[in-house]
Amino acid sequence: MAVKITRKPFGELPDGAKADAFTLTNESGASVSFTAYGGTILSILVPDRAGELGDVTLGYPSLAAMRVAGGYMNALVGRYANRIGGASFELDGKTYRLAANDGVNHLHGGAVGFDKKIWRADEIKGGVRLGIISPDGEEGYPGELSVAVTYTWNDANELGILYEAVSDGRTILNLTNHAYFNLSGPSYPNLDRHSIRVDADAITAVSGAGCIPTGERLPVENTPLDLRSLRNISEGLSEESTNEQMRFGSGYDHNYIINGAGMRLAAEAVDFLSGRTMRVYTDQPGVQFYSGNHISGTTIGKAGVPYRRRQGFCLETQNFPDAIHHPDFPSCVLSPGEVYRRETRFAFGTDMGRSPV
Repeated sequence: MAVKITRKPFGELPDGAKADAFTLTNESGASVSFTAYGGTILSILVPDRAGELGDVTLGYPSLAAMRVAGGYMNALVGRYANRIGGASFELDGKTYRLAANDGVNHLHGGAVGFDKKIWRADEIKGGVRLGIISPDGEEGYPGELSVAVTYTWNDANELGILYEAVSDGRTILNLTNHAYFNLSGPSYPNLDRHSIRVDADAITAVSGAGCIPTGERLPVENTPLDLRSLRNISEGLSEESTNEQMRFGSGYDHNYIINGAGMRLAAEAVDFLSGRTMRVYTDQPGVQFYSGNHISGTTIGKAGVPYRRRQGFCLETQNFPDAIHHPDFPSCVLSPGEVYRRETRFAFGTDMGRSPV
């Protein structure tokens, strides 16, 4: 059975621009919904160990609520996901100034990044292809950039995200989706029953509250950052005070250097309450594991109650943060004639052999 695609109005911006919402539903009834506003995921409905469908993402029920809440919850972010130190960079001898929207640093594309744009949307087999044109100079970045992001869904309950882009001038680029997950559901108040594994022997070390990389690749062994085997998230967070990197991030907020190359299993999460699992495959070099440390508790979520600190976690597949300032990091430069193409897949399942703990 082909994936069913439904489309309906979702909301309107103050300037009159309208955003639609799309739902991709497979043969079993599992689905993913998202809106053209920011390419923002609205829900992912997948079964628990008893076969009951439930949402596994945080988020907001309307476009108006998203705009009031701010942040980047479940949205596509760019041009440059994560941080750029000093909100500036040099390329080909010219300095480019960016918005300092995270203290003195630049975060997730600036004041009006891709998360705040309405993307054009075209239905394709098994999914929807979103597109946007970012003009030369937008948010301080050089080059006119054409971006396409394709969401697909299949009968194996796999969400595919394909990122593609070309530019007419030399620029920098790092795209991701900033989904917040709670495999017990958006009303469950914490991550206590979640364990996570990340296939990474090292992180890119950061310095200070700004979490800007130092350039050091720091081994995770014998630290709470060691997630090479399944580890309870809350257990790791309990060691925050004993580890400098964890203090800098106010918990987990670090780029993990994924072992291997090409499309491979980068991370997995298990919720022993619901039995749901999520495996993350990507061809990106890094994944930012974030434990929701800065969820403020001031915005009402889709379940009708305020989200709490550390109620959701993120696994943002990406290039390394601040790569333009570290020549030994994977290059983030995109030149004319090059095609940026990165892929991530979130595969949802159940761990039938485990009971709640």
